[in-house]
Amino acid sequence: MPPEIHPTAVVHPSARLGDGCRVGPHAVIDAHVIVGADCQIGPGAYLTGHTQLGSGNRIHAGAVLGDAPQDFKYAGQSTRLRIGNDNVFREHVTVHRSNRLDEDTVLGDGNFLMAGSHVGHNCVLGNHNILANGALLGGHVIVQDRAFISGNCLVHQFCRIGRLALMQGGSGISLDLPPFMLARDNNTLCGLNRVGLRRAGISSEDRRALQRLYHLLFRSVLSHAERLRRAAAEFPQPVCQELITFVVASKRGVCADPGRWSGSGSDDEASSD
Repeated sequence: MPPEIHPTAVVHPSARLGDGCRVGPHAVIDAHVIVGADCQIGPGAYLTGHTQLGSGNRIHAGAVLGDAPQDFKYAGQSTRLRIGNDNVFREHVTVHRSNRLDEDTVLGDGNFLMAGSHVGHNCVLGNHNILANGALLGGHVIVQDRAFISGNCLVHQFCRIGRLALMQGGSGISLDLPPFMLARDNNTLCGLNRVGLRRAGISSEDRRALQRLYHLLFRSVLSHAERLRRAAAEFPQPVCQELITFVVASKRGVCADPGRWSGSGSDDEASSD
């Protein structure tokens, strides 16, 4: 089925729209935009730049995809934004293209960006992430899969957010947030994202192993080097190795838990999966 374009929409003749696309009133699609099949583009949405979307994306009213990066170093190059399939961009979401030709802004599949959220230039998002209303990602942020960034959260440029991590509402990070973690306030860890782990099908054995690893990495009084040495030797489970690898690879440093574990296992988190 050919695209259905509202008569008030402005679509450049060079733009490419896939079968089954619907373009709402007053939407604007510029010359270099490529839109896959079965996408819905809502009223007043603006797609610009060298922006490519896969199939099944839904773009709500007033969203802006592919506009120029908010970076004084950007000199007008034909940089890119690449978006996968089945993403949702709610009202007034903004996603900017990259600031350099050798690097794109990239979103994978199945992400849900709620109203007013922002993805800065050169960000890379994996699959099935959620950005709640007003969440802001600075430039060059990397978000792995199935993270939940709650309302009005702030993520500093060049930070990484690991798989199945969760940021509580209004929190901010300028350090890396490891996978499976729960973050609150500023750069503060407060345990595992247990609900997310269960929903993702992580076994109870792996959840308990992650809880023990959490105490070793983030609450132990041992030196950083000794914690990593023991973690690598004592936790062979793939999910644990994923967490360890993320921490080792961090260049900015990782968020911290201000508490310290006595090693007795008597607190609630130590006994819970």
